[in-house]
Amino acid sequence: MSRGSFVFVLHSHLPYCRKAGVWPFGEEWVFEAMAETYIPLLDVISDLVAGGVPVKLTVGLTPVLLDQLQDPYMLFRFEEYLETKIAAAEADIARFEAESEGRLRDLARFYRDRYESVRRSFHERYGGDIVGAFRSLQEGGHIELVAGAATHAYLPLLARESSVYAQVRIGVDTYERCFGRRPQGIWLPECGYRPRDSVAGPPGSAFAAAGIDGVLATMGIRHFFVDSHAIQGGTPAGMYGARFAERQPVPRYIPSRPGFTTYLPYSVEGSGLLVLGRNERTALQVWSSEWGYPGDGNYREFHKRDSVSGFRYWKVTSRLVDLASKEIYQPEAALAKAKEHADHFVCLVERLLGEFHADTGKHGVIVAPFDVELFGHWWMEGVDWLRWVLEGLARSDSVELATAAGYLENHPPAGQIDLVESSWGMGGGHYIWDNEATSWMWDEIHSVEREMERTAASLAFLTTAGGHDPGGPDTIEKRLLRQAAREALLLQSSDWPFLVTTEQAADYASRRFLEHKNRFERLLYALERADAMAEIERYLGEIEAIDAVFPDINPAAFAWKQGSASRR
Repeated sequence: MSRGSFVFVLHSHLPYCRKAGVWPFGEEWVFEAMAETYIPLLDVISDLVAGGVPVKLTVGLTPVLLDQLQDPYMLFRFEEYLETKIAAAEADIARFEAESEGRLRDLARFYRDRYESVRRSFHERYGGDIVGAFRSLQEGGHIELVAGAATHAYLPLLARESSVYAQVRIGVDTYERCFGRRPQGIWLPECGYRPRDSVAGPPGSAFAAAGIDGVLATMGIRHFFVDSHAIQGGTPAGMYGARFAERQPVPRYIPSRPGFTTYLPYSVEGSGLLVLGRNERTALQVWSSEWGYPGDGNYREFHKRDSVSGFRYWKVTSRLVDLASKEIYQPEAALAKAKEHADHFVCLVERLLGEFHADTGKHGVIVAPFDVELFGHWWMEGVDWLRWVLEGLARSDSVELATAAGYLENHPPAGQIDLVESSWGMGGGHYIWDNEATSWMWDEIHSVEREMERTAASLAFLTTAGGHDPGGPDTIEKRLLRQAAREALLLQSSDWPFLVTTEQAADYASRRFLEHKNRFERLLYALERADAMAEIERYLGEIEAIDAVFPDINPAAFAWKQGSASRR
């Protein structure tokens, strides 16, 4: 007898990297994720489905990522990337053979075989269409795909409601184009939530009337996800504290909210939207720097690379030893540990849901959201761990695997909740995106928001209320407006302040941010000066070829006001 449900939510996002650098920052971020995470994940789900395992997963792919996964240029470059990796592995095999390094030679063969398998799956199993493969799994009832904000903007810190609407509207439109249906759920970037009528927004905000709730309801979204403290209060665990503990701010303390629990869904007061909260215990079992699974000494070490090929030939060994002391990786031992950890996780889920049922008599739910790039990329064995967890829970007599939409359909919420402002970032608030190192970015973002809203409203004659071309030639004015809208969206990406704060790629992020800002300003200047059209046309063509995201972009979305547009 089922005592509760388990909802895996795998969220995937990468910034727009097309023609914006290769290594160490840029396009290879996307190619690594395709080869190490997305295709292996598709293989796991497809294998389980073929074997009769009743898979149920909730998967989020952000619109800006979907665009890159379908871009002919990026797909061609991915082919080149795979060929380069296979050739590098072949060279390492010969090098280690000559040096009588048998264990390293075998690992080089392991990598060669791995990349060749990815190439076969990409071509033979999925026909070079990763997005189409996810669509087929949704149409088969095995996964639920949720929508996302266009460029993964951190919505609580945007100053204009029109910007939030544009992010969500273009995200929903992209979803419908890719998957042939309207989404039921959405992944709010970084689980960032801000209630309507919030007084904690940015200075000069025009965001208070409907907030995120109103925009989601307008677009017909039914459910979304938040971190645990947004529902039950307490000190936030945060998502990134384990990875960037040295930069951890003082967490926000939210008073405990007796009677509210992440084991149940809720209806959000005033909107009718449904919300599911992240289960903290299962999240920490994976993410904790102290006892999370990926830190086990048997797993592959992510941070040490071979100086010639760049392959990772070492294991974690111990998080207390430096990189120079890491031991050689042993795939068989690592997979055995992944199976052990998967079995442990299945038992943990069964126990937690059993305890909740025993205490309350209710059918509870555990919602376990993770960045999907954790599995395969950061934690190479994580995809195998995921396979065994899904198999184990599918066999469980006490746990029901479910998608978010499927769970809510069968177990609608019985209570309402007034959510608090929150995120799953460090400290549970906005610090990782807004701090002393990034505040200048928000000044620029808010300025561009105001200018884009003003321009879209003043040039509304170029598009219909629904954002469609009203007919006539595709004038340079229309092209300029569309490209300005693209640059505004790309500027708003949460990746730029995140990378500055975490010091992962601060210079790259700052440069990309300023590029989008400068392009926006130059395009707007041309729109406002009729005599500049001829001289700007060549520049416009160059930028359209680089920032080619969202070909059907709707600039009129930036002129939206509450009550001014329906979901269509």
